[in-house]
Amino acid sequence: MKRISTIMLTIVLALSFLLAACQQQPAEPQTIQIGLQAPLTGDFASEGQWAKQCVEVAAELINKKGGVLGKQIEIVIADDASNPKDSALAAQKLISQGLKEVIASYGSSVTAPAADLYDANKVVSVGYGCTAVRLTMDKQRPYFFRTAGRDDTQSEFFAKFAIETLKAKRIAIMHDNQDYGRGVAEDAKKFLQPAIDSGQIELVYYDAITPGESDYSAVVSQIKQINPDVWFFTAYYSEAALLLKQAREAGYTGLFVGNNSVPTPEFEKIGGVDAIKGSIHLNEPMPKFLNYPESIEFMDAYKAKYNELPGSIWSVYAADGLNALVAAINKAGSTDPDAVAQAMRTMTDAKGITGPLMFTERGDRKNIPYYAYIYNDQGELELYPTE
Repeated sequence: MKRISTIMLTIVLALSFLLAACQQQPAEPQTIQIGLQAPLTGDFASEGQWAKQCVEVAAELINKKGGVLGKQIEIVIADDASNPKDSALAAQKLISQGLKEVIASYGSSVTAPAADLYDANKVVSVGYGCTAVRLTMDKQRPYFFRTAGRDDTQSEFFAKFAIETLKAKRIAIMHDNQDYGRGVAEDAKKFLQPAIDSGQIELVYYDAITPGESDYSAVVSQIKQINPDVWFFTAYYSEAALLLKQAREAGYTGLFVGNNSVPTPEFEKIGGVDAIKGSIHLNEPMPKFLNYPESIEFMDAYKAKYNELPGSIWSVYAADGLNALVAAINKAGSTDPDAVAQAMRTMTDAKGITGPLMFTERGDRKNIPYYAYIYNDQGELELYPTE
């Protein structure tokens, strides 16, 4: 009897141990969490809101089709307030929550500190509105990728467009001395340099403004006096709108060309139709001009939910950041950052809203096209005629 009791006690203790061990095991996550770092407040809150909406619509479409690895996607959002300090805090917040894949962020100077933190903690991050060349060329970031193109691609396009299409002889380049604007300006000058050296064109102005000002009358007066054939502005839409509005009010009638951060609903709202009509802008494929099957599906879903199209291409690139991560996770069969990063570099058939999603060894998006657009007399953006 004593022996049976001892055996029973041993069995009970063993079962209790096994039960306790099972209870200590963490529950299998029911979703796959992917972070979104975006400027929901600050100077570029509109971009952040569009990015949030685009990523959420993309997640809904993916989840309706079964999610990824048999699980639903859950988007975890952190606000970086459009500045580098809060960008680092937002990155730390998402890292502390144990996320392994993140979409981050808008603005090159805002993206850089976050990308460093994500890389140091082996978190795969995909920038969607960061175009500075240095992000992938100045240092190796094994876990960093971007769905947007690089500034030097845009600058090379501008140089050829200004000389061959616009037939410009006298060119002014204006930036804001921040990473993005200065980088585009420097690269544009570099690509124009052979034509400058040969005397084919003249660079009549190359200088920076102070961002955030409300009165640009001094620089407007200078541009009006110089009267270049093309005034190329390489910074953000808020300053571009004020500069162009004040220039038109001052009687400047020359050709204004904005870079790829300018043509947005906010630019149109601040500038007004009379100021922006006739201005030309360079950009990657704008949302309303995308015609891939994936684009049509996404735009239909977005418009059904918000009764309008996304305000900028950058927010759509955020959605494609999610699409790229999902394709890589499926390819890797895991959310392990090393496996996902390797899958990102070797994808050949991943389809996105903005076209095929393929990346170089350094994380740059492959085969990004550029186009010129013009605002018509009604203040609506159209493709610039090629002939």
